[in-house]
Amino acid sequence: MDISSSSLSTAGEGVESMAFRFSASSFIDSMYLSAILSSSPVYKTEYTKRMNLKGKINAALVRDYNKRSVVAHFFNNDITIPVWAIFETLTLGEFGTLFDCACTDVKLYVSNIMKLPTNLDSDGMNTQFFIFTLKDLRNAIAHNNVIFDTRFKTGKIDQRLVTLLEKEVSISNIDFKYMDAYVIMITYFLRKMGETKTACKQFVASYQQQTEYLRNELPINIYNQVVGTQHRPNMTALLNFISIS
Repeated sequence: MDISSSSLSTAGEGVESMAFRFSASSFIDSMYLSAILSSSPVYKTEYTKRMNLKGKINAALVRDYNKRSVVAHFFNNDITIPVWAIFETLTLGEFGTLFDCACTDVKLYVSNIMKLPTNLDSDGMNTQFFIFTLKDLRNAIAHNNVIFDTRFKTGKIDQRLVTLLEKEVSISNIDFKYMDAYVIMITYFLRKMGETKTACKQFVASYQQQTEYLRNELPINIYNQVVGTQHRPNMTALLNFISIS
């Protein structure tokens, strides 16, 4: 979806036209309401978040222009940059910030597309939790860092995401201090985004192959500390979820 300068201009003219129709009293009321909102801590926090997002997008565009040049064609020819090109320049964390700034309607729309259960995702926030949780793992892999003990985790995992996974996949006590939880989460969202059962089973099988190799190389007590004591039941339940989903 492109946002052209002409459409922005038309929209701006429409807003100006409507503004002139306001009576003096309506204008004063509007200014009063604006003053109340602008003094609200929540308003300031959210507005700051949006300004920071604009800065991150601009920085991403400049970064790309100077390196990969996905957007160079649009800059050099004075063409409006399409949304897909902007997304190409964003890191996963920056994309997460963009989704964080989206209104509830947008988040619920995405939740509906993926058919997340409404009773477990009433505000559409679980997609955001997924993005930021995945971001830490992705960054660790990209930089060839250690991941087996989940030391890459930078923040607390929201309990609503944990509850969603436990209810949907039928696995109890999912703990993100073990890699199992990340594999469960990724597999669940892959299925929700339309990935095939075969591909998901192959993904789980490759993970099981690595954990089995680890089991043969370590004393069992050390192995259990690394992968957890519920690894095999977790993988059995996950494979069952793939089959019936």
